Amino acid sequence: MGVELVAIHWMYVIFLLLIIGCFLLRKDTTLISIVMIFLLGLIATGSISKAVSTIFNSFVFSITELLPTILIISIIVSMSNLLIRTGINDVMISPFASLIRTPTLAYWIIGIVMMIISLFFWPSPAVALMGAVLLPVALRVGLPAIGVAIAMNLFGHGIALSGDFVIQGAPKLTADAAGIPVSDVVSASLPLVIIMGVVTTVTAFFFLRRDMKKGIDFNATTEANAEDNLEKTETIFLPKTTKRFWAVLIPALYAIDIYLMVRFDLQGGDATALIGGTTIVIMLFILSLAYKGTALEQTTSYLIEGLQFGFKIFGPVIPIAALFYLGDSGFTKIVGDFLPKGSHGIINDLGVALSHSIPVNANIAAVALTVIGAITGLDGSGFSGISLAGSIANLFGTALGHGTATLTALGQVAAIWIGGGTLIPWALIPAAAICKVDPFELARRNFLPVVIGLIVTTIAAMFFI
Repeated sequence: MGVELVAIHWMYVIFLLLIIGCFLLRKDTTLISIVMIFLLGLIATGSISKAVSTIFNSFVFSITELLPTILIISIIVSMSNLLIRTGINDVMISPFASLIRTPTLAYWIIGIVMMIISLFFWPSPAVALMGAVLLPVALRVGLPAIGVAIAMNLFGHGIALSGDFVIQGAPKLTADAAGIPVSDVVSASLPLVIIMGVVTTVTAFFFLRRDMKKGIDFNATTEANAEDNLEKTETIFLPKTTKRFWAVLIPALYAIDIYLMVRFDLQGGDATALIGGTTIVIMLFILSLAYKGTALEQTTSYLIEGLQFGFKIFGPVIPIAALFYLGDSGFTKIVGDFLPKGSHGIINDLGVALSHSIPVNANIAAVALTVIGAITGLDGSGFSGISLAGSIANLFGTALGHGTATLTALGQVAAIWIGGGTLIPWALIPAAAICKVDPFELARRNFLPVVIGLIVTTIAAMFFI
């Protein structure tokens, strides 16, 4: 027996369509999300004062839910900056340079190392960690700068960020919006991320090798006078032995963390806490060695720097996430008990109604989630719209009676591959800047491989649902 749909349900549908429209038009969603939150509060309570309070309360709820994700990313960026300035990152990556002897090896080694580092440090800091060391090596063996940018981009901002298996920032957002455990999204996304990653990187390499054999002048795509967009930072002296020690110890400590996650089945918040705590401990030890007498002040400085990055990335996410939390379990906690009797949340109610009104199958749902995910990625962040993907996945999953986790993962993969830094030019800046290539040329070369990958991954998802 389905719950009765009332005005607030239909208003929420209109809001979803408006949000999708904003993404299509590449408009910022912050203002419209706040207006929608106010209107939902007003419709539910009939009180202007309570509706105004709903805006603030929804932000508090959203920040509370997102804070572990924001904090872990901020801490990791803080440590990444420290590793760059002390030169430890150079030592960590340099062993791979000796393995790069051909353009083919350069592409795959740079890509795989980028993916591994991005899983722990996030792609944008990982670009800085890798670029200065491996770009010159790749150029010497004949891989053009655009090839290095493609490899770092697809493996880092594509594979690593769309799965986000270690930090679990993306799965946390989509899982919350879909009303399912983070572990379900992580498990469901694994095969999709593998399929998408293999198809996309192999296709991109095929096109790159074809053009290299044709003798295309890749220097035409290089910005000879491009300014390095990465921050100019001071270099801090550390003895070579100290840098080598930490270059070995840091990966070893994270390897121990992974073992502990598997051994004790740590997922979601527990896994994040373990990685975050390890990162803080590493950072404190290195700070004390690098800055000695000023380590106390520098600790605060690095944490502030990381937090500024974290809130800059997630600032646009907070309002739209607040709106989607209202569509699920957050409504009662934020607004109060104003939904119809028997309601299980706005999105769940809509899903039940959908299942009784129109035929929904796995194929339609999979295509819809890929399209919606791709649309939400058009804003160039990849993260601001994945809550919408999770919310829609919940709707379709409820209508189907199964497959919510797979649909959520599919929407997450599509959104982040499009907007996380592989297709939207303004999201490609880190990789394009470090390789000094035109971001529009990088987006153009990524376009066909990513589209082919999404098509294959969507077809595969139809069988997993």
